[in-house]
Amino acid sequence: MARVLVTGSSDGLGLLAARLLAEQGHRVTLHARNDRRRDDAERALPEAEAVVVGDLSSLAETRDVAAQANGLGRYDAVIHNAAVGYQEQRRAQTEDGLAQVFAVNVLSAYLLTALVQRPDRLVYLGSGMHRGGDPDLSDLQWERKRWNGSQAYADSKLLDVVLALAVARRWPQVRSNAVDPGWVPTRMGGRGAPDDLRLGAVTQAWLAAGGSGELTGAYLHHQRRQQPHPAASDERVQEELLARCAQLTGVELPAP
Repeated sequence: MARVLVTGSSDGLGLLAARLLAEQGHRVTLHARNDRRRDDAERALPEAEAVVVGDLSSLAETRDVAAQANGLGRYDAVIHNAAVGYQEQRRAQTEDGLAQVFAVNVLSAYLLTALVQRPDRLVYLGSGMHRGGDPDLSDLQWERKRWNGSQAYADSKLLDVVLALAVARRWPQVRSNAVDPGWVPTRMGGRGAPDDLRLGAVTQAWLAAGGSGELTGAYLHHQRRQQPHPAASDERVQEELLARCAQLTGVELPAP
């Protein structure tokens, strides 16, 4: 059985994926943004092994989440599920002066990837909206562009797929994949979302548990491989993203 860390798992798809894994007998660690959300997570999935706590919009708290996770021992898999949505009416800024959508959706996933003891499997949550993302990395913080919450979200989901494929290339011994869970009725997706909520968590749980075998560097929807945005496989874009994330965090992705 596997040990799996799931970020952003006090509710929504993260909690559903964690529940699926726990039902299969895997050992699951949840993640919550704060103590109140930790209590929610513990009530929702009391069989979870542990809950790590920290706001992933903060670089300091993300580092602390990594330290908490490492203190609990090595994981077989990490699901990078945590994200904020696309309905923000203005550019929210974090305590580090970063655009919140980028900080939570992309930079935290990079920093946890770099700092958490390397697992066998990594899963990054993308979105069908990533196909509308812009691979131009020259204004990641939306300092020059006019703010567009939907576009910022699409860009961040594209960069999550870029990150997944970059890690798969950089770390060939780790199976790193990206998942489109579908447009499902979570708090982010809205009650009118047309896709099956439970099905939206199946692929990431399946990948985390090792059901996909040696599959790596793939983008999947409902356990089927799909073609992502062309930029996701562009080594130049991958290397630029890794370099910018390293510059912003002060942490390089470790060597293979």
